Amino acid sequence: MDGGPRVPEQRRAGSGPVAEPGPLRFGVLGPVRARRGEEALPTGSPQQRALLAALLLREGRTATAAELIDALWGSEPPSQALAAVRTYASRLRKILDPGILVSESGGYAVRGLGEGALDLAVAQDLAAEAEKARGTGDLGRARSLLNQALALWDGEPLAGVPGPYAEAQRARLEEWRLGLLETRLDLDLEQGGHAEAVSELTALTAAHPLRERLRELLMLALYRSGRQAEALAVYADTRRLLAEELGVDPRPGLSELQQRILQADPSLAEPSSPMAEPTATPVRPAQLPASVPDFTGRSSFVSELTEVLSSASEAEGRVMAVSALAGIGGVGKTTLAVHVAHRARGAFPDGQLYVDLQGAGPRPAEPETVLGSFLRALGTPDTAIPDSLEERSALYRSVLDGRRVLVLLDNAKDAAQVRPLLPGTEGCAALVTSRVRMLDLAGAHLVDLDVMSPDEALALFTRIVGEERVAAEREAALDVVAACGFLPLAIRIAASRLAARRTWTVSVLAAKLADGRRRLDELQAGDLAVKATFELGYGQLEPPQARAFRLLGLADGPDISLAAAAAVLDLPPEDTEDLLESLVDTSLLESAAPGRYRFHDLVRLYARACAERDERPPSEREAAMSRVLDFYLATAAGIYAIERPGDRLVDHLEPTEHEGLRFREGTAALDWLYTEAESLLACVRQSAPTSRLRRGVDLLWAAKDLAESGANSRQYEATAIAVCEAAQAAGDIRAEGRARTTLTNVLLVSGRIQQAADEAQLALDRAAAAEDVAAGSWAANDRGLISLHQHRYADGKVFFDQAIKGFSAAGNRAGEATTLFNLSRAHLAMGNITRAVDIAQHGLTLLAELGRTMRLANGHYALGMALTKAERHTEALEQFGEALTIFADHRQRLWEGATHFRIAEAHIAARLPAQAAQHAEQALAMGCIGGDRMRGNVLTLLGRALSTLGQADRARACWHEAIKLYEENGLSEADEVRALLRPATAA
Repeated sequence: MDGGPRVPEQRRAGSGPVAEPGPLRFGVLGPVRARRGEEALPTGSPQQRALLAALLLREGRTATAAELIDALWGSEPPSQALAAVRTYASRLRKILDPGILVSESGGYAVRGLGEGALDLAVAQDLAAEAEKARGTGDLGRARSLLNQALALWDGEPLAGVPGPYAEAQRARLEEWRLGLLETRLDLDLEQGGHAEAVSELTALTAAHPLRERLRELLMLALYRSGRQAEALAVYADTRRLLAEELGVDPRPGLSELQQRILQADPSLAEPSSPMAEPTATPVRPAQLPASVPDFTGRSSFVSELTEVLSSASEAEGRVMAVSALAGIGGVGKTTLAVHVAHRARGAFPDGQLYVDLQGAGPRPAEPETVLGSFLRALGTPDTAIPDSLEERSALYRSVLDGRRVLVLLDNAKDAAQVRPLLPGTEGCAALVTSRVRMLDLAGAHLVDLDVMSPDEALALFTRIVGEERVAAEREAALDVVAACGFLPLAIRIAASRLAARRTWTVSVLAAKLADGRRRLDELQAGDLAVKATFELGYGQLEPPQARAFRLLGLADGPDISLAAAAAVLDLPPEDTEDLLESLVDTSLLESAAPGRYRFHDLVRLYARACAERDERPPSEREAAMSRVLDFYLATAAGIYAIERPGDRLVDHLEPTEHEGLRFREGTAALDWLYTEAESLLACVRQSAPTSRLRRGVDLLWAAKDLAESGANSRQYEATAIAVCEAAQAAGDIRAEGRARTTLTNVLLVSGRIQQAADEAQLALDRAAAAEDVAAGSWAANDRGLISLHQHRYADGKVFFDQAIKGFSAAGNRAGEATTLFNLSRAHLAMGNITRAVDIAQHGLTLLAELGRTMRLANGHYALGMALTKAERHTEALEQFGEALTIFADHRQRLWEGATHFRIAEAHIAARLPAQAAQHAEQALAMGCIGGDRMRGNVLTLLGRALSTLGQADRARACWHEAIKLYEENGLSEADEVRALLRPATAA
């Protein structure tokens, strides 16, 4: 380490003037940087940075102009090199403090920098301190100091700085960095960190294949990890590489290590330079449990916690560090804590204490009992251990004073149990695990441990089961870890079961775990069981908490809002929030976002099992689900009424006993609807096979905006199919008619006309049989729309007349107006342009009396189409502009896209192809109501606009794509587009 580059004069030159708001700092172990306090200073062009770097690395000595020119340009300087150097120096003076860059003897120097002003100087000091610590046997401190030095590198030294001098310095600094790294790795092996060092050494030898010291360290690390064959293979690879690349043999030290490995030299199994035992400490406890050999992932947590713990041992004057890990049972808190403790143990040479505090069980460990055990482990005779908790805690802190000890307090009940067990002085650290988030543990570094990532989960499963079995059935393995909810304990149990059953395939295990009702029973092996782990946490809950845990687990959906949870529990929101936050603190519930909560998948299964077992009376489960369905239905109905004032559909929905939320305006209402979409649709699906079916169907109908907007169309369709099947199975023709109306709506949105026709006819038939006027009117309207798509305009008019009659009889003026807009389109298709304009205007008049409603946009849309055909293009564009604004306000993106298409049609009719192309492109980007058919229409129109603009190739591309869409959907429009291609091809 003493061979490293030095800059002594700069480091010892004194403090110099300090500019506000902070002292100057320079960096060369990466990009050349200058800072004043927290302010980054502009260092100028690459050549100017090269000049600054050359002066910083001159050890405070003067560099002549000739030396600087040679440093920047080598043997081929520009003609104005001297002037350039003077310019760079002048610019640097302006940004640096006075007196820092001085002129002397025709050259320049950087002087008067404060202590630690240059990152290279700091690294040199740390390396020197590390060497001293190693010489005294303090290997943990030496390793930590080297890590601090290495952390100062920020990529390539002098990055981006040109010139031969910078190139030479880069090579020198990189060589020094590798030397420091080799020394630190040597310390790792001396302290027993061979297993952890293997991966880093593997990467380093790949990056520096000819560096024999790295190869030697890798061989030793592999041998001490029980991988003798791999260690010898490293030697063979090294020998072959050196012969091929350099024509030389390995150096004697490497050859000697190979022979010692072949002879299984016993001295190789122990550190070559054992850590000196502390002379002042009579007893050095080493109580950490063994780390699991297949520890996987968690790299960010390992680094974070190791750094926090190690820093407590290094920093003088710093208070004792406490890190508290919290998470659900089975998430791997103990495994991670033990692994981190082993990694950090070198920083605590005076020992490591461990205790399982039994916090999740019925009889948590008493602090005074634990203190007695700790004091004995630290060498205190039984006769000297006092009786009271306060006296034992005070003696414990006194014994630890001046020592560096790590205390691992596993499975703590709460902060009150932990506080007496914490060391009280600097140099010590405590690592706590608990299912409870210890917010009241003052000064603690809190870490919330979540489940594994999918990649980490698969890696753990593979390490236990074996690469060969997993590689053959990777998809099934992913299904297994997903069924385990990526929970480490569940993955370990599942993998252990599979590893013990050689006749099972991964697919067999995946199939067993696919049954949610049996999954927890499958996840047990020996004395390990996921259910038992959750049972410990559940047993600690107070009765109100336990009830909330059970009932909330009944609701499907990715998460649940505070308001919905209050409905489930039949409690005020304030009381509900207190309960839910207390469950979050126990790690049985997660806070997905402010006011939103979720269960881990396996915890939800356990909560439901608890509800079936413990909820009394059993009818409370059904009552809870009924309340949350009422909440969703009442809220969605209120939003429907806000969006569609005057629409009487809400009068025909199933009555509710429990209130929902009330909104004063549409923006907040729509925010709620789209935020709750997944949970709302999950509630509908849950209601399908129950007595709540009718309310579930009505909730889906009231939330039809989720289908029309396109944001949740797929989930909406799947839900509509589920309730259709449930209603048919139940023989409930009223529910079936309404369910098929919702399915028709989403099929129309996606442009699947024939399927929509089949569902609409069934909806019309069921509504008639059930004498359901509301559903029958909307089904007739849908049949009319379908007829328009099928070019059966007269039939469409008949259906629209039928719908208008039904709406009028029910006093549903909004429904009547909506159908009038569609009737206008039928007349337009039949060539009755004037009639189409009149009907659309009449519908708008009806709606205008009801207030600003989303359906006004449909009216402007229909009137705009009619005015376009009437060649009243300016008026048409005004109508489309109104429609576009309203659709945007109501977040109807697909209708926005369709409106852009109609605007493009108006521009084409007005012979404005450039504007038409612009709006057609916007329609394609946003998507349109009508699915592939409508996309084909947009592409056809875009092609016409492009063709008029002289872009024939793009036009043909659009038309070919449109034909493909039409053909895939069996639509006759394909022939019309082919007719457009023929003259274009001929041309």
